Parts: sequence; structure tokens; C-alpha cells
Amino acid sequence: MEEWEGKLPPHLLEEFILETVRRPDPRVLVGPSIGEDAAIIDFGEKVLVVHSDPITGAVENIGWYAVHIACNDVATRGARPRWLLPVMLIPKGGIELARKIAVDMRKAAEEVDATIVGGHTEFTLGLNRPIISMTAIGEADKDKYVCTSKCKPGDLVILTKGVAIEGTAIIASELENVLEKRIPREIIERAKGFLRKISVVKDALTAMTVGGVHAMHDPTEGGIAGGLQELALASGLGIIAYEKDMLIAEETERILSAVKADPLRTISSGSLLIVAEPSYAFRIIEELKRNGIPAGIIGRMLPSPEERLIIRKSGAKMDLSEHIEDDLWRVLREVLE
Repeated sequence: MEEWEGKLPPHLLEEFILETVRRPDPRVLVGPSIGEDAAIIDFGEKVLVVHSDPITGAVENIGWYAVHIACNDVATRGARPRWLLPVMLIPKGGIELARKIAVDMRKAAEEVDATIVGGHTEFTLGLNRPIISMTAIGEADKDKYVCTSKCKPGDLVILTKGVAIEGTAIIASELENVLEKRIPREIIERAKGFLRKISVVKDALTAMTVGGVHAMHDPTEGGIAGGLQELALASGLGIIAYEKDMLIAEETERILSAVKADPLRTISSGSLLIVAEPSYAFRIIEELKRNGIPAGIIGRMLPSPEERLIIRKSGAKMDLSEHIEDDLWRVLREVLE
């Protein structure tokens, strides 16, 4: 069997993991499924929204990343993140590193008004870099949450802030010494600052205030292409999107070009995909912009699952029916190893 890096391809995830772990529970409204960002559990008038995510591709600011990445996937359900439980695996002897990560996590938790309520920390043999798995828990009214699977044919797809936001920040930070030989220092510094754009909690909760939102998705591994694919897979629909309508920052273009990474296939936490009724889409965009969040329509949902593609600026078609491997892993492997 072919070896993979990063997220397990959808067909293998379904065959080897999801089919094994699923177990019926009448209170589980949304359980483990392809493309679904978080579990939803019935708590009477409220629902509990639970999500876990690992951070394995970053070292700098890993604690800060871990909080925001996990909270993003709770917010995509239309829920406000409330409680956090980190599992920190630290290289042996890294007590000061553990302390720094804890400080970063506390700072990030305060930024989203969440509280760390438990977790686990250990010094682990065989590691050369820290790994954090973060669980975030939020709550929402029972009639006011959304799922990735609720897209409808004809719905418009909105993208906030741009593409490859997290990938740009990680590559600029992790490969700074390599990049400074190829592109100007000021571009690298601006790209490192993309870290501050990682949260989509405000994006998601702002969209929910307008209404008409059928689904939201936080495109992490696999980038925008992977996020669009998961929207289509979860909803059983087709999708078409246009690269020309996607905001790609100059810093992203320069940084990713220098390491030969595709902006549409590079991890993109900080972006939010919002699927909305056409009659609400432009009002959602206006409200996002009023709150300082750039946004625009990049595509639409199609009735046929046989049509899943992105039209590139060149006119070429990117097929979204196949597994999308994130370019971040290839870049880090090639440069760091």
C-alpha cells in the first residue's frame, strides 16, 4: 500500500477508520464522517460541539496555533468555542519549551475567550519536535448549528481572507534561512505575520448573524482544494470554483513560488469557506467586510457529484475527485531533510 503524509485520504479513512469506530448513539447528531469538522451532541436545548486537531507541521508558536486551529473547527458549526483540552508531547528534557507553549496557549485562549480545562503533558522519547493535539468544545442553540453536509445545489461558495494563509506563515517561519536567499526580507516578515490571520471564529460567527448559511468549512490540510473537495464529499454534490476569484496575497505568491508549492494545495487555516443561499450570499459578504474581513464568491455547488473541479487561471481544470496531498509536507521534507 502506498505511504502517505498528512491526513489519510478519504477512501482509506472511511475503510480503515470510520467503518471501525462508528457506533450508534441517539444523542450524537453528527458523528465521524468525511468532511465534517466537529461532532455535535444533543444536550437538550443546546448542542455540544467537539473537535480535536493535531499540530505537527510547526514549531514556532505551536501552542498559539493549536488553540486557534481547534477553535476554528468548532466555529464552523456556528458555535462559540468555550473549553480546551491540550495533549502536549514534548521532546525529552524540553521543560522550557513546555513552559513557552503553555504561555502561548493561554494567550490564544484569551483571544477567543475560551478556557483550558484539562489535558495532558509528557516528555516523549523519539521526538525531535513538539506535537500538540488540541480538543476544543463549544455550544450552540439546537436550531442554530450548521454541518458540512448541508450544502444544496445552487448554493454559492464564499471564501474569506484568501488562500494558503497558514502555509504561508509556516513556510516563512520554518524556512526563513532558505527564503532570505531568494526573496526580500520584508516579504518574509510580512508573511510570518500571516499567523495573526489564522482564526476564523469571527468570520464564522459574523456569517451566522446574517442567516442563510447552509455549511461552513475550515480548509486545513489540502488547502482550498481540499476544503472544496470535502464540502462536495460531505454533501454528496458537485462543485465548481474559479482560481481567478480567489484572493492570493503577494506574500503567498512569492513565498510559495520560491519553494514550488501550489497555493491551492497548501494548508489554509485562516480561510473560511461559507456555503450560503444565493439570496443571502452578498449580504454575508457585506457584513464580513463591514467587520474588516475580506470575502468574495469563488464558486457554487452543483447537483451532480461527477462534477468537482477548480478552473485554474490558466484555464486548466483541477480534478477534485482524487486525493489532494498538501504541498506543505513535501516542501518541509525536501528542505529540512
